[in-house]
Amino acid sequence: MATVVAGRATPRPMTPEERKVIFASSLGTVFEWYDFYLYGSLAAIIAVQFFSGLDPTSAYIFALLAFAAGFLVRPFGALVFGRLGDMIGRKYTFLVTILLMGASTFIVGILPNYNSIGIVAPIILIVLRMLQGLALGGEYGGAATYVAEHAPMGRRGFYTSWIQTTATLGLFLSLIVILLVRQFTGENFETWGWRIPFLLSIVLLGVSVWIRLTLNESPAFQKMKAEGKTSKAPLKESFGQWRNLKIVIIALLGLAAGQAVVWYTGQFYALFFITSIAKVDATTANLLIAVALLLGTPFFVFFGSLSDRIGRKTVIMAGCLLAALTYFTVFPALLGYANPALKKAHETVQVVVTADPAECTFQGNPIAREIDFTSSCDIAKRALVTSYVPYTKIDGPAGQPATIRVGDKVLTSVTGRLNERGNAFAPESRAQIDAFRKQVTGTVSEAGLTVKADKATMNMPMVVLILFFLVLLVTMVYGPIAAALVELFPTRIRYTSMSLPYHIGNGWFGGLLPTTAFAMIAATGDIYYGLWYPVVVALGTFVIGLFFLKETKDVDIFAND
Repeated sequence: MATVVAGRATPRPMTPEERKVIFASSLGTVFEWYDFYLYGSLAAIIAVQFFSGLDPTSAYIFALLAFAAGFLVRPFGALVFGRLGDMIGRKYTFLVTILLMGASTFIVGILPNYNSIGIVAPIILIVLRMLQGLALGGEYGGAATYVAEHAPMGRRGFYTSWIQTTATLGLFLSLIVILLVRQFTGENFETWGWRIPFLLSIVLLGVSVWIRLTLNESPAFQKMKAEGKTSKAPLKESFGQWRNLKIVIIALLGLAAGQAVVWYTGQFYALFFITSIAKVDATTANLLIAVALLLGTPFFVFFGSLSDRIGRKTVIMAGCLLAALTYFTVFPALLGYANPALKKAHETVQVVVTADPAECTFQGNPIAREIDFTSSCDIAKRALVTSYVPYTKIDGPAGQPATIRVGDKVLTSVTGRLNERGNAFAPESRAQIDAFRKQVTGTVSEAGLTVKADKATMNMPMVVLILFFLVLLVTMVYGPIAAALVELFPTRIRYTSMSLPYHIGNGWFGGLLPTTAFAMIAATGDIYYGLWYPVVVALGTFVIGLFFLKETKDVDIFAND
């Protein structure tokens, strides 16, 4: 870790050069989130365009898996570009990362679809998502390092926290562009209009590159280079020496992992919860999330600045602990205020699946096909899972078909039988399954277990307040994180060392949270069970950070040892 220095610098106004550094560095993060929200918002259209050789459900799943591929390769990008950043400089490395990231986004807009070039189209799409993820693996570490190394002593939390605000800007930019293009292209949006938002990213890329070309190298790197102390083997120094590897592990488990799950729970899982589970229509849900983000965004800077005074560790650990302690209270309250009729139905109507345990398999596999679930237990549970109807399961007698009891009504499930080729249900079996599902749908609907949220009964101020609280937790853990990670490592290997734990934390622990949480809900029938994932990780980060993480706000980041 860098050397701790006594005293604090007197705060001074930000210079024009420092403003330009923050602006240029933040543009890359805006680009990241613009692309992130763009792809996520258009995933259903992308599924049709590039995975039309599959059935609609599988096509959508593979479109999301292509999205996830970008998360999975982020740590490898951190290794590649972190090494370059520590060897040749911060400025030129994250100039390369934004070029690669921007080009990957733009090419999606001109990529021929499945109907034009067949299977080559989805393969190229997946490659582009992986290239985008690789570039992103080097982008954030470069931006955070570059800004922190320009910031005056005692103000690094404040300076780097501006980078964190750009997620909101990226969200609003993508929403505005999609809305305007939809209005402009009308019915053609789903055929060719969807490409325009990707193509327009070239403007953001051009501005970003132009501004970054005018920047100077960071003072810390210039000093290190002038002294001849640049690392010849950043990867070996970062991960091959226990003294530094130990700090990398602590940075991952005691900082980044908890920050990531709180971040994704407060925004993306919250959106999933109010649309899928609370049954709020997508337009209203996105508007509510947008308002909460708008209200919460200034607190990134507030908590970043607060961490300059009371410490990064204090602020981040408090955010993780508050999240772990409140999620199981906050999300039931969110359901109650968003859809009180549904909450009441959950509390008054009991749904019980009784089945031979030998028949029941794991329901949460994200790439499982419908024909992978043929037993009466699986078909019964899947009929409930797809509508997010909570249920409890009890063991039934061996060899007996599963039943679903909804209040005082009992429905007997069916067993699926595949056709001779094994690629679909046999026609008569298909008809039986469809009839059973229709029966289940009608029964749970009559019981009020799938009622849509009604704006007339929705308490919107309380929903926004709860979403704002979730975003506030995000700002607590995310506002100071860049400064904390930068300060943990010496200049010579800083870019490499900080990038890997950040991207494993956010790319794997955070990026896979929605899928993992859904799998946990599907496997248990408990609509709140998925919250155990962020609660356990956040609590683990709090404990590890509390005992093993050192406070970093007063370290000298110009130190090289």
